[in-house]
Amino acid sequence: MMVQVHEVASIPLAVIKRQAELSDVRRLVPECCGLVWNVLREQQVRGGRYVAIYWDGTIRLEVGAEIDGPFSVSGEVVRSATPSGLVATTTHLGTYQTLHRAHTLIHEWCREKSVRLAGPSWEIYGHWQDEWNTDPSQIRTDVFFQVVKD
Repeated sequence: MMVQVHEVASIPLAVIKRQAELSDVRRLVPECCGLVWNVLREQQVRGGRYVAIYWDGTIRLEVGAEIDGPFSVSGEVVRSATPSGLVATTTHLGTYQTLHRAHTLIHEWCREKSVRLAGPSWEIYGHWQDEWNTDPSQIRTDVFFQVVKD
């Protein structure tokens, strides 16, 4: 894995907001993604990749999907967006159980390069591929941390 720093644009999302404990994240992310996807399907909205935004260290979480086109708030499924601006990012290939390695890599890289973490982080999960069922080492997750160069 390699870390890159670059500017990103905000991506519109449909999400469910949660306050979570670390132990709940494994359950909440797929659960909320499914609930959001059901609403998008009902509204015939074109959905993209799944996204989880971690707004702060208290695990104030928004989970959902990219949206392309009109979307109406439905119950707890609301509009949101990924942050824009400068990010440190890496692509993780492998199971979700090893995803913490990408987070650790970015934290260590930022410390070494004197790049300051500036708040939220997020994960964008690749669209599931059939081959991932037999080769989970190819599961793709892009990890982003908002940063500030000192």
